[in-house]
Amino acid sequence: MAILDAVLSLCRKKGYAKVTVEAIAARAGVGKQTIYRWWPSKGAVLLDALEGVAARIPTADTGDVLADMRTRLAQVVGLYADESFGPLLAALIGEAQHDPSLHADFLDRYLKPRRAEAVEVLKTAQQEGQLPEDLNLADISDVIFGAVYHRLLLRNGPLDEAYAHFVIDTVLSGFAEKPARQRTGRTREAGVDSRSPTR
Repeated sequence: MAILDAVLSLCRKKGYAKVTVEAIAARAGVGKQTIYRWWPSKGAVLLDALEGVAARIPTADTGDVLADMRTRLAQVVGLYADESFGPLLAALIGEAQHDPSLHADFLDRYLKPRRAEAVEVLKTAQQEGQLPEDLNLADISDVIFGAVYHRLLLRNGPLDEAYAHFVIDTVLSGFAEKPARQRTGRTREAGVDSRSPTR
């Protein structure tokens, strides 16, 4: 969509703080009222744009929870370390601290779906005996991704594959003591199983 492409382009070039709704409308070739018809603020526009990019990260499903979570977090970290994405997400999180509506949307439309995806992977492992039955999966997910957001926002260390693997190994290795089941490796992207026939 032209408006989402416009907000990404402008924010990458000028930085989030210097971009206005008027500039987004001009770049997209639409009237300002068109944007306000669908979004209450420039932050809401950027949220939609970033969500669309993040939604394209594939989900590994090999049957080994540690391996799958290491792969998943490495992909997330790779995206957040990208200068065309990470600084925009950090700026959006900062803006959300002062905008209750944007904060609620960020939680509902960006954070919670990704948390739910991670919890589903962990739940499958729990059901198959790879993780303890009494483990609070939502809290574990928050610990894992909280470490990533800490580095994203504070920039106090590298966001790279080694860090992603360290986080997963540190958080999960003490729990995932039972062997993983054997499963044909596959990758799901945007809700599509790669084993499905090509249409």
